[in-house]
Amino acid sequence: QVQLVESGGGLVQPGGSLRLSCALSGSIFSMYVMGWYRQAPGEQRELVASITSGGSTNVADSVKGRFTISRDNAKKTVYLEMNRLNPEDTARYYCNARVRTSAVGYWGQGTQVTVSL
Repeated sequence: QVQLVESGGGLVQPGGSLRLSCALSGSIFSMYVMGWYRQAPGEQRELVASITSGGSTNVADSVKGRFTISRDNAKKTVYLEMNRLNPEDTARYYCNARVRTSAVGYWGQGTQVTVSL
């Protein structure tokens, strides 16, 4: 059974940085497009960034230039480096694994990111 475990969230001041990690277990990592989503209270979950097994990335315009997604296939881990954070980035961040060209997907439990003074 596929499991995704996120880590690295926390409280950070505006302008600060955080690095999120998501480790996959129970499957072949290269099978999946990995993505980071976020959801703020009262808002719908939105895609932040995604990355294929080959390293092709897609980043939301709202975070482009500030966030970087990467993956380490050997460690079966995907990362989201977040820089110049602002309060609008406050949300619970979820890791997602999706089989390419498939509706099959898995979710982690999420990790909270709070940007505040």
